[in-house]
Amino acid sequence: MLDATTRSGGTATATPPVPATELVPTEFAIAPTGLAARCTRALLSPWSRLSLLVALLVSAAATVLLFEPQKLLADGWPPQLNGAAASVVFAVAYGLCTVAFVPRPLLNLAAGALFGSQLGLGASLAGTVLGAGIAFGLGRVLGQDALRPLLRGRWIKAADGQLSRHGFRSMMAARLFPGVPFWAANYCASVSRMGWFPFLLATGLGSIPNTAAYVVAGARASTPTSPAFLIAMAFIALPALAGAIIAWRKRHHFRDR
Repeated sequence: MLDATTRSGGTATATPPVPATELVPTEFAIAPTGLAARCTRALLSPWSRLSLLVALLVSAAATVLLFEPQKLLADGWPPQLNGAAASVVFAVAYGLCTVAFVPRPLLNLAAGALFGSQLGLGASLAGTVLGAGIAFGLGRVLGQDALRPLLRGRWIKAADGQLSRHGFRSMMAARLFPGVPFWAANYCASVSRMGWFPFLLATGLGSIPNTAAYVVAGARASTPTSPAFLIAMAFIALPALAGAIIAWRKRHHFRDR
């Protein structure tokens, strides 16, 4: 079909045919895309991600209960793994176990008993930073958006503000004094606005004294009257006592927030 010639004397042009797909009503054409978008939004919603986080943590804890990694203390390390390779494998297992709520003191004692003071300390610190990073990442990606609107309690708001504004020194204090559980500090920090670098740096530096004390105690457990073992036990007890005293003195500060 030819268009009418323009009044200025232009030539006639043919109108291109309308594609068949353009004749489909718009609502039917975009329905699949709309459904897919709604499903994607539902799967990526904050509460769906939080549910996934809870499912992962429950599965990890159940796996630990089934496989009982503490048997390493009784049965020993596999003989085919030794030296640096064994310490790397142990560090990875250490990090995964901390995500699954295995207490770090048990893992530190195991590191000392299996690898000695120096290699055990290196493996334990590497596993500590790895496990903290995994927990922080899981909490930040899967839990932060759902949990931040729930931070309404006085103590919870005070802790969140402290971690968000003074992340490095707050995490250093949490790592130096053993009153705060390792997993709780990880997930509380992930919900706050603390950055990755301050969190990991404070975790690595702040965990050295307590980790070293447990590793040395594990390495010298066969000689409980040795000076090294007694000093290690003192380093375990004194920070716990100091943390309890500081918490008792600061109780009025948190009540007034």
